[in-house]
Amino acid sequence: MTMNLAVLIKQVPDSDEVKMDPEKGTMIREGVSSIINPLDLNALEAAVGISKAFGGRVTVLTMGPSQAEEALREAIALGADRAILLSDRAFAGADSWATSLVLAETLRKTGPYDIVLAGEKATDGETGQVGPEVAALMGYNLATYVSFLDAGPRGVSVKCTVEEGTLYQWIPLPCLLTVLNDLNEPSLPTLAGKKKARRAEILKLGLAELGLTRENVGLLGSPTRVVRIETPKITRQTEFFSARDLERGIDRVIDILKEAAVI
Repeated sequence: MTMNLAVLIKQVPDSDEVKMDPEKGTMIREGVSSIINPLDLNALEAAVGISKAFGGRVTVLTMGPSQAEEALREAIALGADRAILLSDRAFAGADSWATSLVLAETLRKTGPYDIVLAGEKATDGETGQVGPEVAALMGYNLATYVSFLDAGPRGVSVKCTVEEGTLYQWIPLPCLLTVLNDLNEPSLPTLAGKKKARRAEILKLGLAELGLTRENVGLLGSPTRVVRIETPKITRQTEFFSARDLERGIDRVIDILKEAAVI
């Protein structure tokens, strides 16, 4: 049996360069240095490993502007076989629901897939909603917070790290898994992978190719609205103690804890 796998990746801004449009309430992505969302690299590593074990193909998908093609080529260099860029001006400003709708429709049109993997959350949103929403739209079985997996011909055994402890599940195929960084250690691209990525053809799909309407995608199709953006104000005072004042600093910490009735 061969496995047809898909990985949902996202190109996110470097954390130190996040900028917001105060009027639209959306993130400014143009002209900002970007990387593949770190947890998506764990998902890609897992997909490539499953593909090597069972045979098959790994497809990476991302929705974003034309510059997101860089992330797809990096994914190919890391072992993916096929890359799809979902790019259309109508997709701009999408929340997690509108994004999930586009991703799910793409999976339907380019699949079927046995296993879909994604990072648990993205660093630029921290919602963790896209994976579960795509699974719901596709009717796929779902496991989240996956920190270990063992794929088989009919399903995947997973260990999920949750607040209450550890949850063990067997998820029948087809399924969607969102993963944590405990799952594996992402590989580095090889020279052969970089050459393959440079020559690879990126399939580009937009509104027309997916058969969606403007009312259901992008800002128009997003039920979430950012009505106000506020910058946190730091009001606390900081005291610094150098190495030669270490003992005095420790005494100061103890005094503060005593005043707060912690000790």
